[in-house]
Amino acid sequence: MELFIAFGIFIASMLTAVITGYSMILPLLIGLAAFMTVGKLRGFSLKSMGEMSKKGILDSIVVIKVMLIIGILTAVWRVSGTITVFVYYGMKVIMPPIFLIVTFALCCLLSYAIGTSFGIAGTVGVIFIALARSGGVDPVIAAGVIMSGIYFGDRCSPVSSSANMVAGITDTRIYDNVKIMFKTAMLPLVISFAAYTALSVMNPISHVDEQMIANFEEEFAISAWAFVPAVIMIALPLLKVGVIKAMTASIASGILVALLVQKASVAQVAKICVFGYEADGEGIGAILNGGGLVSMMEIVGILIISSTYSGIFNGTGILLSLQEKLSKACTKIGRFGVMVCMSIGIAAIFCNQTIGTLMCCDLMKQPYLDGGGTKEELAVDMENSVILIACFIPWSIGCSVPLALLGADFTSLPFAIYMYAVPICYLFTKKKWLSLIHI
Repeated sequence: MELFIAFGIFIASMLTAVITGYSMILPLLIGLAAFMTVGKLRGFSLKSMGEMSKKGILDSIVVIKVMLIIGILTAVWRVSGTITVFVYYGMKVIMPPIFLIVTFALCCLLSYAIGTSFGIAGTVGVIFIALARSGGVDPVIAAGVIMSGIYFGDRCSPVSSSANMVAGITDTRIYDNVKIMFKTAMLPLVISFAAYTALSVMNPISHVDEQMIANFEEEFAISAWAFVPAVIMIALPLLKVGVIKAMTASIASGILVALLVQKASVAQVAKICVFGYEADGEGIGAILNGGGLVSMMEIVGILIISSTYSGIFNGTGILLSLQEKLSKACTKIGRFGVMVCMSIGIAAIFCNQTIGTLMCCDLMKQPYLDGGGTKEELAVDMENSVILIACFIPWSIGCSVPLALLGADFTSLPFAIYMYAVPICYLFTKKKWLSLIHI
């Protein structure tokens, strides 16, 4: 009974934070206190639970480092003009019948290269939704296309915070996960491109705003050198270079481009790495504002506190009774079926991709292992379910924030084809991929 009360307190505090718009940090601390109280009632000392919490945090150190580096990377790509040149040349190649295809492809490429959904939605997404509105393309469809593209990279990029979090909490290797994620994404990508080709032909853009292109030329030095940080970030992981080393190399090259091409000062670049990029004026450069170490502080705080949950749950065994029920459900409808159901419920309640991912792992890890599954299977199943499902719930942060940035609403979600094609296709093809997952 005390466990259900603790969950009730946790859920109530999380919902209050979502409704009021406050940070998730406070409800996480409230939940931590509630679950530690349960542990205390079951005979565990505060000191022993402190050690459990410490172990959970230590297990997440690598992920925390990656997230902080991602914050710097996203800022450097802004000031170096890397994001700008992709959008600039993307606009140059747009022809009326292929606007939506270019939009989807560019969002996929950049979200994969930089590993952030919100960052791409707030930059590339904002620009292309503006082009859609000015060019007579249905913005509802365009917003759905952008949502599909930004979550392609958020799901499977080796520099994605969510992908690294999944690898960290399941104790799997990020590159092994990415390899399987790419293979399981092929059919959904084909379906998405086919659908967007048809929609693009039926919704051609009438014209591209030439003034927007001119504004880019005024505010940034358009140079092929700005592609270098992206090329490094995409190429090095393919050569099996570690994620942190690849990101560091991309950051270093981006800083050089910012100094030598964009003519930023050393002091400016250093400030941007910490506090994020901020354009001087209110022009098109202001769309790129953001990034930096500071932008990652809240998510790092959420991860640190959430990691203590895992330590306490594992150390005290307070979830064992619930996990036994989930194990029985797995034998009836399959592990992935249960994962999908859990993903929908947890995402709907907690409205947060990070919390949803951590909760799914804590609740489902033991049922997977007890049922003959592996931690690698758990990781891929989570990537193909909760990572996307948590961003498909209209009131979830992963859904509402990008849509708000795009000036769209939930009516765009039916056109976010890739997001729901992944779990649906995987549900029917998992047996085919299972042998690969277990390798």
